[in-house]
Amino acid sequence: MRNTLAIAKKELAVYLTTPWAWVVFTGMAFISSFFFIASLLSFKQVQDTARQIPGGWAQLPPDYQAFRNLTDGVVLNLFGVILVVTLFAAPFLSMRLLAEERRQKTFELLMTTPTRAIDIVLGKYLGAVGIVVATLSVTLVFPLILTVLGSSESGTALEWTTVWLGYLALVLWGATCMAIGLFISSLTESQMVAAVITFAVSMVWMLIRAIAPNAEEPTRSILSYLSFDWQLQNLLKGVMDLKPIVFFSSVIAFFLLLTHRSIEARRWT
Repeated sequence: MRNTLAIAKKELAVYLTTPWAWVVFTGMAFISSFFFIASLLSFKQVQDTARQIPGGWAQLPPDYQAFRNLTDGVVLNLFGVILVVTLFAAPFLSMRLLAEERRQKTFELLMTTPTRAIDIVLGKYLGAVGIVVATLSVTLVFPLILTVLGSSESGTALEWTTVWLGYLALVLWGATCMAIGLFISSLTESQMVAAVITFAVSMVWMLIRAIAPNAEEPTRSILSYLSFDWQLQNLLKGVMDLKPIVFFSSVIAFFLLLTHRSIEARRWT
């Protein structure tokens, strides 16, 4: 455990002393800010429309009902944006985890130390998840702004249970992308190749539900269940569901096991 934590600490230090992490922080903050302001403007516009027309909310289309509160009208839309940004950011954060070790020929040195392969895998993965959590933490400022400045009839600006469940979904998503990226990074010396393949695998797995309607049962149900997008829906909407937690934990464990096997295979070659 000590070796695992030491490797994780080293990985975090490397992330924070290289430009990539700060580029991702800046990109996440900039893109999230843009869509946060856009969502707020849309929210205000719909709220004003509901006040001005006879009949109020009853006369607006069903799609507009989400704008009755800040949680559904602003925060849930923001979560969708953060989900997509994480899809693009995770491959570039994970690409260096093992590919750089192989390119710089330090992987062989690492293998000659008493450190076990499982310590290397878990240490690098925990460091990667740490930087994902730090990246997502940048966006916490937006719910806090809504809490301070927002208001509602009940006196509560946000449903914080929904917010925290949404962030749990985002952390699971980011952690899964990093597990995939760690495995891909263990297979190649090229960081760019690792990033591109990680992005492709994550995106296809996210969008696999799109082809489900064209399939027959039970294939349709299986594809929907395996889709990252389908698994995330309940948590992103603030519905506590253990199924996605078990699903993503299983996917993460599977790719960490593959990474461990990949490292062990190279130890003996």
